[in-house]
Amino acid sequence: MEQLKPENRCDWAKHPLEITYHDTEWGVAQYNDKKLFEFLLLDSFQAGLSWLTVLKKREHFRKVFDDFDFHQIARYNQTKMHELRQDKGIIRNKRKIEAAVQNARATLNIVDKYGSLSSFLWSFVDFQPVINQYNIWDEVPATTKASDDMSKELKNEGFTFVGSTICYAVMQAAGMVNDHIITCPRHLQVQSSYRAFR
Repeated sequence: MEQLKPENRCDWAKHPLEITYHDTEWGVAQYNDKKLFEFLLLDSFQAGLSWLTVLKKREHFRKVFDDFDFHQIARYNQTKMHELRQDKGIIRNKRKIEAAVQNARATLNIVDKYGSLSSFLWSFVDFQPVINQYNIWDEVPATTKASDDMSKELKNEGFTFVGSTICYAVMQAAGMVNDHIITCPRHLQVQSSYRAFR
């Protein structure tokens, strides 16, 4: 893929890791449960920090969290969580580590109850990406009614560290909303990833 010109790209993407993420992943419609859980896990660890901090540690997160396989993470015991709290390659926050395990277990329940994590999360946008038309990044909200509703229902299903801001970040990452500014070529490009939900 041809690299975007800096003046056209959404202006939050400045560091090389942010640029790659913006140009290849952010806003691409994602329907895979494991990938959606990865976004939930990483965005929960981002709380209070920058996304760049998470991106720099992402591959180590992938390694120590079993490639974000929620089936595996749901089986983590206190010994494993203690090991994670000692790992300098991730964000060593006890509550966030515990939340990752709790959320993996809650995801298993979601899959049993609704068929997939994907169908549950996409229901908050009626299974169709919301294509926004923002001219500048400052217009993009941190939360919406849909993210408020997602946060509330995830908490009802046993999830933690899933406030509305975290949920909206997941929605942006997973293409449930298209928040690329309209002058960014990715605003149109990501729409090729949209499909009828099934």
